[in-house]
Amino acid sequence: MSFHSQVRGPSDDGAEGSAELLPRYLDSLSLVERLHRLLLDVIKDEFERLGILDINAVQALLLFNVGDNEVTAGELKSRGYYQGSNVSYNLKKLVENGYMHHARCEIDRRSVRVRLTPKGQEVRDVVADLFARHAEGMEGKGIVGLEELDGINNSLKRMERYWTDQIRYIY
Repeated sequence: MSFHSQVRGPSDDGAEGSAELLPRYLDSLSLVERLHRLLLDVIKDEFERLGILDINAVQALLLFNVGDNEVTAGELKSRGYYQGSNVSYNLKKLVENGYMHHARCEIDRRSVRVRLTPKGQEVRDVVADLFARHAEGMEGKGIVGLEELDGINNSLKRMERYWTDQIRYIY
């Protein structure tokens, strides 16, 4: 079911601007969701092509986002490295498969810090190479340029701040 079928427009006549904005906003929401799913499919296809089958796209993206940092599981979400809800499962799998190293934090023994192993760094590099090829291909084919991406990113950051403020003010 699409966002369009889930949301009814404004009911008062004074919100004509909102009525025009609503379908575009819903299109944007749908696009963001589809783009995220497509991104995971693109990563999955790349890993299948390379014969890397013991890691899924969500885990590969997590490794890419962690990069050279050493972080706690909680920081994965607060820093925006991980968007899902099952971070513990994915971390456990990454540690079991040798992509991440984990150790108890010296200061707070309840906390576990994670970092990439050399095997995890190889996966991060595969994803980085994939993204670099995509950026080059999009620019080379005139699909999107620097100014367009800056505009998109600025708009998405404003939406992110708006949603974050909405969550903060609810509680």
